[in-house]
Amino acid sequence: MPKRKATQLEAEPPALRRSTRRKPSPPDAPANEKGDSNVAQISKEAWPESNTSLKSGKTKASRKAQTKSTAAKPVKTPKTNDDDDDTSKPPDRWYWLMKAEPESRFENDVDVKFSIDDLASKTDPEPWDGIRAYAARNNLRSMKKGELAFFYHSNCKEPGLVGTMEIVQEHSPDLSAHDSKAPYYDPSSKPEDPKWSVVHVKFRSKFAKPIGLKELREMGKPGQPLENMQMLKQSRLSVSRVSPAEWEYLMNLVKKQGGEVMDAT
Repeated sequence: MPKRKATQLEAEPPALRRSTRRKPSPPDAPANEKGDSNVAQISKEAWPESNTSLKSGKTKASRKAQTKSTAAKPVKTPKTNDDDDDTSKPPDRWYWLMKAEPESRFENDVDVKFSIDDLASKTDPEPWDGIRAYAARNNLRSMKKGELAFFYHSNCKEPGLVGTMEIVQEHSPDLSAHDSKAPYYDPSSKPEDPKWSVVHVKFRSKFAKPIGLKELREMGKPGQPLENMQMLKQSRLSVSRVSPAEWEYLMNLVKKQGGEVMDAT
């Protein structure tokens, strides 16, 4: 678990603080028992208690006014990292972006090519395997059945968003990590303690016109709708979150550019 930064109050607990203020002595105490011998020589007649206090040097009326003023001001508690922030609460539903390579490339003598058309041709839910980065794997494990994701063509001539798919089965162990003939075999992942996960997805749509990476970067500049998009901030991440606002913005753009094709075959 990551360590939480100590707040200013935590760094110095109130119970351990010490006051440097000297406790005043009673007015009738001997001079050698008081902190200031000059004060001890002042007579009560010269400074009547009804006007001035020897302890503070302030009139009673002044002290009452100060007390009233202090009581009227509410004490503000410093905000810490643990305070709730309504604006930062996660949405009930996330969307996702998942990358695959539409052009041939070989890993462990296996072609890892997989495009939106390949997904559309599948009759059964397809396992999204081969994820070997912890941040991407953790995003996979956060996915819920019924959530939607963008299909993103990567490592190709024209990378970008090309369609959508649905999460139809939540995460389970990635069995390909245990297969020595698989393209992303990982001997450190044991069947009894699997390190990697998959989700199963199903084709939903193909875009009439892809949204290219150059367009996405333009929309991700400061002040633009996608400035906080995780994929643009962490470009090497193969599975990333998409906020509801980002999803809605991009799907509206898809409609303007010709819409979706529900059957890519």
